[in-house]
Amino acid sequence: MSKRLRKIGVMTSGGDSPGMNAAIRAVVRACAYYHIDCVGYYRGFQGMINGESVELNARSVRNIINLGGTILQSARSKEFMTEEGRSRAAENLKKDEVDAMILIGGDGTFRGGLALSEEHGIQVMGVPGTIDNDIYGTNYTIGYDTALNTVVEAIDKIRDTASSHNRLFFVEVMGRDAGFIALTSGIGAGAEEILIPEENLGLERLLNSLEHSRRAGKTSSIVVVSEGDKIGKNVFELADYVRENLPYYDARVTVLGHIQRGGRPSCFDRVLASRLSVKAVELLLDGQKNLMVGLINNDIESCSLEKALKGKHTINKDLLRISEILST
Repeated sequence: MSKRLRKIGVMTSGGDSPGMNAAIRAVVRACAYYHIDCVGYYRGFQGMINGESVELNARSVRNIINLGGTILQSARSKEFMTEEGRSRAAENLKKDEVDAMILIGGDGTFRGGLALSEEHGIQVMGVPGTIDNDIYGTNYTIGYDTALNTVVEAIDKIRDTASSHNRLFFVEVMGRDAGFIALTSGIGAGAEEILIPEENLGLERLLNSLEHSRRAGKTSSIVVVSEGDKIGKNVFELADYVRENLPYYDARVTVLGHIQRGGRPSCFDRVLASRLSVKAVELLLDGQKNLMVGLINNDIESCSLEKALKGKHTINKDLLRISEILST
């Protein structure tokens, strides 16, 4: 294994996700193990532009594996979208004597890293951290499992109220462009219907399904709605439509929102973050660049950042089949 690198930088960018701190910790401690210096950049690419950096060592990341959010903070940077902004970022990396960067985030983070590499020759490595689980090249992203557990726990509590008052609850979860959270949590929480962007259920089919549930003796129902679902303009209009057409339903809406991003990461996310981040350091030491590390069938694999950005992580069709069977 080559040790030609002297210093590796690490940053978190885009939406935060539980497990990012575990990933930072693993990067820093892997660097320490291989006798490589490590520097962290606050607030993603914006912090890189502003020169907001901090030297990190094994002791400075103690007791963070269990924390949600990210100690390096996160931000989206419009300035980095300009050539001038990226040039300033590259200059600061050079000033800090950083040989390579590990970027923890989603597709926007990876696009920024790829541009930085292509324009300024920075060696970069991507670690997928997003609750949406919508990154190609990995079965699971850091934060997804924790978000699922948060959603299922919330729906379990909502169901108690739904059952007590014979109500229909529409529960909106995150997933503007992908329905992974809605589909998996919906099955785990026993939802009667699950609405996701990838499958257009249609308003009439939804009404028929709810009517069928009522005739089957169900006095309350839970419908999990991905925020990117295309049936209605939004979950509130969808609930209004059901009230108008099925007036015997007392329909309510709960938007879980950013509660899904927070909280202590699950054991799965902590281990996933640790495995991916150690591998990212080792790939950089092997002279690799512009790759993303991911988990495929419980093995750590890598693919090019370009492929990760162009590919599409598709919904599991078997889960769709199971959700339909179990909703009867």
